[in-house]
This record gives sequence, structure tokens and C-alpha cells, in this order.
Amino acid sequence: MRTRLLVIAAAFLAGNALAKLPDPSPEAKAAAEAKKAQADHTGKIGAYELCKSQDRTAKRYLASPAGKGKKGASLPPCADPGKFVAPAAPAAMAAAPAASPKK
Repeated sequence: MRTRLLVIAAAFLAGNALAKLPDPSPEAKAAAEAKKAQADHTGKIGAYELCKSQDRTAKRYLASPAGKGKKGASLPPCADPGKFVAPAAPAAMAAAPAASPKK
């Protein structure tokens, strides 16, 4: 009896967990896009710094006695991603007037 009640309760809670959430507001979507763009740029910065570090290590190795006579692989130069530029706000957000607070 107790097991049946637990199974019924679990099924009821699982149904509630599958309920659809409302769509995020345009402001929330824009904030999520800006956060995603910032995270992508941070990843590009990390890859650029890793590339420069690997180049320094390879140059140091090829200049050492253990690396004498070995050819270095010709790799493309490291691409600097530059400074982060926030994505432009969608046209719908820019055209919408700001809501004034009620008094």
C-alpha cells in the first residue's frame, strides 16, 4: 500500500515537472544573448593566450640544445580576437518605448 502511494505521488510530481514554462521576455532574451556573446569572446581570448603560450614554448624548445636541427611546424599565426563588442539590441527592443513607473 505504501509503495503504491509513493508511485502515485512520484507520477504526480513528474507531471508537474514537465509543465511548460512561459517564454522569456524580450529583455531576458537580449540579456541571455549578451551573456552568450561575452562567454564566446572569453573563450576566444583563452584560445588566443594559449596559442601565444604554445608559440613561446616551441620557440624556446627549438632554441635549446635538445631542439637543435629540428624544424618547427609552420602554423598559422595566432588571431587576436580584439576587444569585446556587445551585440546590438534587436530592432523590436529599440523601437519599444520604455515603460514609465506608475505613481
